[in-house]
Order: sequence, then structure tokens, then C-alpha cells
Amino acid sequence: MKICVLMKQVASEDSPLKINSNGSGIDETNLNLITNEPDTYALEEALLIKEKTSGEVTICTLGPDSSQQVIKDGLAKGADKAIHITIENLKNVSPLSMGKVIYNKIKDENFDLVLSGLQSNDYGHAQLGIIISEYLNYSHASLVIGTEVNEENSLKIKRELENGWFQSAELTLPACLSIQSGINQPRYATLKGIMSVKNKPVDKCEAKELGISEDSGYKVEEVFLPKKAKETQILDGSTDEIVNQLTDILKNKIKVG
Repeated sequence: MKICVLMKQVASEDSPLKINSNGSGIDETNLNLITNEPDTYALEEALLIKEKTSGEVTICTLGPDSSQQVIKDGLAKGADKAIHITIENLKNVSPLSMGKVIYNKIKDENFDLVLSGLQSNDYGHAQLGIIISEYLNYSHASLVIGTEVNEENSLKIKRELENGWFQSAELTLPACLSIQSGINQPRYATLKGIMSVKNKPVDKCEAKELGISEDSGYKVEEVFLPKKAKETQILDGSTDEIVNQLTDILKNKIKVG
């Protein structure tokens, strides 16, 4: 079974987040960059399926040259090969454009499964796995908390729903799964795994080589911290006057329907 795992590089939770000088985004100077945590659960699930089916796991990441660390970590944990689509201005690319770029790179690989983490810890769009499944015309399930490979073209999954409910379903392969965090316990890289990284192939290309426009159709005008504001207004007069003033405020200022 051929499995592709989508992985992304993000800033760690303890990184200092500061707005850059022109207000267009986060100052990335002192960010500590790591693998997106939800994606580590997707990788672990892929490795578990690989061990049960004698499969092959390929990491696919879209990002700048620094994303090579994500690839090295994944290969050290047991992935067999990697695809690195380089792009520098990823923060300005929409999830739809990301999906188009990745689709055009992996569409001829004939993967049986494409796994992704539930969402990225930076922007949290939670859309990429679904978008790619649509482009590939694959079956899709999100919030997956359990997988079981039945036959060559069948996969049982368990999904987490709202209010403590769960759902079991059977998907026809090929399929895309968005993996819920906590589905498993991600492994650590072994010394043997780390030493084997240099012998594993990495297919590297630039996003622009795929003939896809990186223009998202929109641009970020300004990024800013939430502004705290508080206004106190004292109502004075008789009871009827106060009621009239309060009614006017609710109706005409706060716009309560």
C-alpha cells in the first residue's frame, strides 16, 4: 500500500510572536520552527498501516528550504521517501492554491492513502486534506480516530463526532483521511533511523515548476493584536427616562434585533 503523508513546518507554541515592522504579518526572525504536531499523528498512523500491510510511506511538504527539517524528522521515524515542493511566500497562499500545487505533484503517484493532520497549528484552516481529496476524486473522512485495513480496496475508519458521539464507516480505496490528534502515540526517531536518512530519496521541485499560480486572489492588508476597549455610560433621570435611554442604546447603537 502506497501512503502519502502531508506535513508542514510551523512555529512552536513557545515561539515569540511579534508583528513585523510593516504590519503585514508575524516577524519570523526568532521563531523556533518545528513539525506541525497534528501531522505527527498522521505520520504515525501511516507508519502503523505500513507495518501491517508491508506498504510504503512518502512525506510531502510544501514550504521553504527550512522545511527540510520536517522531512528529515519524518524519514528518521520510518518514512521511505519524501517530496519537497519549495515555496517561499507560503503565508500568502490560500489553502485552495496549496491543494492545487500538491495535487499536481502527487496526482500521478497513484497513492492508496493520503493522510493529513486535522489542521495546522499556525493558520488552522483544516481544509487541505479535503481539497486534495476533491482534486484526486478520492473518498474522504475527517476527524479519524481509528483505522483498519480490511482488503486491498477497503478501509474501516472510526470518526469522532460532536457531544461524545462516534461514527464507523467503510471507505473504498484510494482515500484521503484527516487524522485527529491523539489517535496514537507518535514515535521518536531511533539512531538507526537518523543514520538512514541520507540514503532515502527526496524529490525536490519548485511550486512554480508545476505551472500553478501562487496568487491567492487576496492579500493581507494588516495584522494586529486585538485591541481592548471599554466604554462606560451612566444613565440618569427618572425610571421612565432611564428605560427610554436604555431602549435607544440597545436599538440604535448596539443594534439588538
